[in-house]
Amino acid sequence: MSPLVHALIVTTALLASLTSPAFAQKPDATSPTLLPWSQQIAIREGWLAQRHAALLPMMRTHGIAMWIVATEEFHEDPLAAHVAPPRPYVGNRDFFVFVDAGDAGLKRIAVTGYTEESLTAFFEAGEPGPADVRLKQLVDHYTPKTIGLSIGGTRGMTRSLTHDTYTFIVKAVGEAAAARIVSAQDLIEEYADTRLPGELPHYRTAVELTEALTRRALSREVIRPGRTTVGDVRRWLYDALWAHGVRTWFQPDLRVQRAGSAGATSRGFLAVAPEALVIERADVVHLDFGLSYMGFDTDWQKMAYVLNDDEADVPAGLEAAMRNTNTLQDALMRRHSRPGALAADVYTNTMAEMKTRRIEAMIYSHPVGLHGHGLGASIDFRAAQRADIGQQAQKRLRLGSYISIELNTATPVAEWGGQKVFVMMEDDAHLTEHGWEFFRPRQEQWYLVR
Repeated sequence: MSPLVHALIVTTALLASLTSPAFAQKPDATSPTLLPWSQQIAIREGWLAQRHAALLPMMRTHGIAMWIVATEEFHEDPLAAHVAPPRPYVGNRDFFVFVDAGDAGLKRIAVTGYTEESLTAFFEAGEPGPADVRLKQLVDHYTPKTIGLSIGGTRGMTRSLTHDTYTFIVKAVGEAAAARIVSAQDLIEEYADTRLPGELPHYRTAVELTEALTRRALSREVIRPGRTTVGDVRRWLYDALWAHGVRTWFQPDLRVQRAGSAGATSRGFLAVAPEALVIERADVVHLDFGLSYMGFDTDWQKMAYVLNDDEADVPAGLEAAMRNTNTLQDALMRRHSRPGALAADVYTNTMAEMKTRRIEAMIYSHPVGLHGHGLGASIDFRAAQRADIGQQAQKRLRLGSYISIELNTATPVAEWGGQKVFVMMEDDAHLTEHGWEFFRPRQEQWYLVR
């Protein structure tokens, strides 16, 4: 593509956005009140103290005598904001070191380029000097049997250490100590998947805002049948995030199903719709959307129907399709999930029930909380069936954990000539003694675009 053509495309998109519903954006009465950043930081620092208080038993459970979390300028480790105060770190390379000091308990040392009071409230700063020298001093002083790093894991932050930083640590601590370096994967997972009671109301606020923006995006406020494009809705959501002072951790995606058109697929799922696609009457519109607030990520999927001029509600076949997805949610959340249950058993038993009920279903639920695709036990067909990640099937549900209940059913709809309609849902939930509980009531009726 020539630079001129590219410039014309960008300019056209910009001009279109100026006249689209995405351009005018402000919070409305349906949105929850969010805390200013200063209060968010204060609350999160309170949580950090609780996390540090619970860390030593975790380290001992997983055989980690020293845990080193490294973060770099312009390449922040995903754990940094959850093991240290949630503030910017702009040193070239910073280390947060946790040591099992035996009877002396947990020692916390920050080896950072800059030290100030928010850091020294949680960490010993130690003597100033080059980072490699200070790491060597710590290892020589405490002689840990194992040194856990973010290496060798299967997901995200369990393998986040860069090659150069790993090489730096190995050279700094010396050959003998380097031989005791191990993967901190299991420790990292328990730390990241352990929720605090005080976090719950703030995560609920994040989910409430996610729901409020989703409802607005899938309504007449944003969608004008025959005019509004998929891209218009996406841009509206970006601007809504900006207006509320929050961000997203993934691109908002829409999928559109239409009678007489099977729709493209991607990796076994209904494919994301092109931005240029115009939303028409009688379309089924699905939105996948999430946001970040207070150090949390949400993940949310909902379904809308664009009414024809002569319709007051969705066709009966679409109502039945949504009931099938609600039935799938009930089975997974209430009948088969309990703390301590094997994730694979929850998946297998739920799918067996769907087979008995003759409901075509897929389940791909995953932990959520500190990160949108979090660590912990996933109730997921991929984990239960694929040999290369079979260890996931042996993970047990952890009381208090947060999960994104993500799944779908496919139902033939008579009004669409028997064409299958996918009702894809995703709701954030937390695990109680009686099963998963939604943070917000689930969708049982179609969102209607009139």
